[in-house]
Amino acid sequence: MPLNIDWQQILLHLLNFAILAGGLYFLLYKPVKSFMAKREQHYKEMNDAAETNRAEAAELRKATQEKYDAAVDEIIHMRTKASDEIEAEKQRLLGEARAEARRILETAGKTAEMRSKKALADSNDEIRAIAMEAVQKLLINDGNALDKFLDAAESEQRDE
Repeated sequence: MPLNIDWQQILLHLLNFAILAGGLYFLLYKPVKSFMAKREQHYKEMNDAAETNRAEAAELRKATQEKYDAAVDEIIHMRTKASDEIEAEKQRLLGEARAEARRILETAGKTAEMRSKKALADSNDEIRAIAMEAVQKLLINDGNALDKFLDAAESEQRDE
């Protein structure tokens, strides 16, 4: 044994080290590595699920936005259509109101004209009746009264 090396001791230490390394490998390294692989797989699955959810959410958001835009367009179209219908109805009612106003004015004008003619005719008849009555009274009371009346009318005309 040169240098005081016992090969048997070294081989026993190597065997002891191999048993320790094998035991540590099977007891610690392999379970930890499998645990880490499972954990990595779990997080990868979670990430994939999150990406899938994110993609679905983006598609859903896009579909919802398209529906919203379509609804807004439909509302604008309906509002425009309603405004047009209201404007048409307003114009129709205004036309009817104007026609009715014309009819009322024509009727009122005719009625007023008839009433004024009737009032004029009635007043002419009244004037004639009063004049006839006055002439009869004058003729009955005094024959010269007519001459006096005519003279007074002539003098009034000259004064004016």
